[in-house]
Amino acid sequence: MKKNRRRGGCRRWFRKMCPCCCKRQNSSSYDVTDKVELVKPPAPAVVPAPEPVKPKPENGEAREMEEIKLSVHSVDLLSSKTDQNRLEHHTDLYHGEDLIIRRGQPFQMEMELNRPFNADNDKLHLDLKTGTHVIIPLVDNPEDKCWKGKIVEQNGNKIKLSVSSPANAVCGLYGLSVTSSSSKGEPATTHDCSKNIVVLFNPWCEGDTVFLDDEEERKEYVLNDIGRIYYGTEKQIGARTWNFGQFHEGILEACLFILEKSDMPASGRGDPVNVVRVISAMINAQDDYGVLVGNWSGDYSDGVSPSAWSSSVEILRKYHSTNGIPVSYGQCWVFSGVTTTVLRCLGIPARSVTNFQSAHDTDVSLTTDVYFDENLDPIDYLNSDSVWNFHVWNDCWMARPDLPPGRGGWQAVDSTPQETSQGTFRCGPASLNAIRTGEVYLKHDSPFVFAEVNSDKIYWQRNLDGTFTQFHSEKKAVGHCISTKAVGSDEREDITHLYKHPEGSEEERIAVETASRHGSKPDVYSKPMAEDVTVEVKLEGEGPRMGTDAKLSILVKNLSSSPRRTTLHSQVAVMYYTGVLKGTIKKEEMPVELLPNEEKTIEWVLPYQQYQNQLVDQAALMLTLSGRVSETHQVLANQTTFRLRTPDLIIMPLGDAVVGKEMAAKITFTNPLPRVLKGVVFRVEGLGLQKGHEVVVGDVAAHSTVTLTEHFVPTQPGPRKLVASLDCKQLTQVHGVANIDVLEQ
Repeated sequence: MKKNRRRGGCRRWFRKMCPCCCKRQNSSSYDVTDKVELVKPPAPAVVPAPEPVKPKPENGEAREMEEIKLSVHSVDLLSSKTDQNRLEHHTDLYHGEDLIIRRGQPFQMEMELNRPFNADNDKLHLDLKTGTHVIIPLVDNPEDKCWKGKIVEQNGNKIKLSVSSPANAVCGLYGLSVTSSSSKGEPATTHDCSKNIVVLFNPWCEGDTVFLDDEEERKEYVLNDIGRIYYGTEKQIGARTWNFGQFHEGILEACLFILEKSDMPASGRGDPVNVVRVISAMINAQDDYGVLVGNWSGDYSDGVSPSAWSSSVEILRKYHSTNGIPVSYGQCWVFSGVTTTVLRCLGIPARSVTNFQSAHDTDVSLTTDVYFDENLDPIDYLNSDSVWNFHVWNDCWMARPDLPPGRGGWQAVDSTPQETSQGTFRCGPASLNAIRTGEVYLKHDSPFVFAEVNSDKIYWQRNLDGTFTQFHSEKKAVGHCISTKAVGSDEREDITHLYKHPEGSEEERIAVETASRHGSKPDVYSKPMAEDVTVEVKLEGEGPRMGTDAKLSILVKNLSSSPRRTTLHSQVAVMYYTGVLKGTIKKEEMPVELLPNEEKTIEWVLPYQQYQNQLVDQAALMLTLSGRVSETHQVLANQTTFRLRTPDLIIMPLGDAVVGKEMAAKITFTNPLPRVLKGVVFRVEGLGLQKGHEVVVGDVAAHSTVTLTEHFVPTQPGPRKLVASLDCKQLTQVHGVANIDVLEQ
């Protein structure tokens, strides 16, 4: 008994000290005291296996956090229109859910992690991809000259980052991902953000080469989505409202699509010179399936007449939605309007510019040459140079570090396909300062732009031996009334002085001679001939109207103290606004006798019946006068272009203009012609008022009036413009605009 008792005591002791190694047998021989001793067993006794040893309580929480692998649950780019990013970056007018920012300026984003971020052990960086790969590390002191991020707030599992980009960052669409890891060498985890980041040029950033140091000019040349484009002739300047619509839904995506379609390397998209040059090529479809097909034939039956457009929005959206099928059709003002939209949308300050009496130099002579035969009849096959009534291109603002100092500022860029530049139909950017001083050797395409605005018009007569002799020159023939919309108003601003010195000044002559030395006819200039008889053509008031007889005045002056006699040969031809003549519709001879110092005015009339079936787009005509003074053999020559003015569409708003409330506008048109207009179509659009659409009117009888009432619901407050245009084969350039102030609801 004593032996058994000792054995039982040892077993109880061992079982008490290590219950997991010495389990009870399921037997009725258990002692009652065994149960009593195990009423409060140690904690491990209730689990089948021992638990890991816990860390000390003072730093246990931190070590437990290290055990959990860091990952990103969500990313908020703070990209809504009302968020701080959009407001500070002046991108709150753009549509879309992506984060739209301007380079060289910090932006914020928030992240939610699976646990609090530990700066000592955790690692986090951002990855941006847009054809190039940008890794953005987190640092304590971000620098302006490179991509850097910094944690500016931390609250539990949430952190807020401030990210800075360099002022020369590549512009375009970036995909964003966030990579996180810890210091233990575990594999990193990546979170792909559902939204993208769009980086634009930044005219508000001093480090950006497109920086524009005037807030009112930034509002006009970057943020204004409506403008004015000028056309006609220098004595009859017309204006039409154009909806640039760079903030309209889908336009930013279309502009980014154009950049992608250009195949320009992503690395080149940080330089505005490269971007503008590519846009100049991509807006026309001549050789790269760009946005617009140019058409000057007068036949637009398989597309839209260039004069019917009044907005860039429909053109760009159509191009994007068809995956890059060129839109039909455009002419210079349409190419310019779309270029303004794309450049402003990307953040490059831009404006549409009209040059009246715009020369087209085809042989790089930097002169506009007109050739006559022995009888002073024009030699058509040699007259390849032309002078357009008007031509519309663009100015864009940027520094030019690739040129000598002082050549930055406004740059001319032209998307209308005229001549090739390095094998592609494009033009510019050409420094206005270089053009003004005749530095045509500076890139890009300065000779062509110089000739457009400041070439002399040289008249040549063929000799009996087949050579040519210069018999007359006009030093003020081209580059008149260069116009753009004024900052902050709908007034016309004359910017001729930016392109050239005052006509006839010593500086202007030096610029012309400097430029000519770099052209194909460096020895063209000879001593000016003595002239004592002048010929000038004048228009009365705003000039002749469509549907009436065209009347002009020819003023002939004798500046000498002797009598002079001549016979003026006149011919008038219908002309495309590009300067290409369609055909002569009237010729006559006018004998003129002048007393000493006499001025004589000759009334010249072109009856409506002679031009009614001959006109082409823009309703332009050219009157050419030539003659020889009997006493001195001085040759007289003058060419004057004029247009027949068309009526405006009268737009009258009806009712209160309030966001969300239906209102109306009455559009009235009166046919000025004594003939029926066939197939009349109205095109109506208003940013923030109504989407662009067509209204088929049909035939309009002679001198009759058509009234159309449009109903619409304004969607945006503030000053708005309702724009309408008329599309008709017999009558072009008919349009109108109404200013509407929309109130908040």
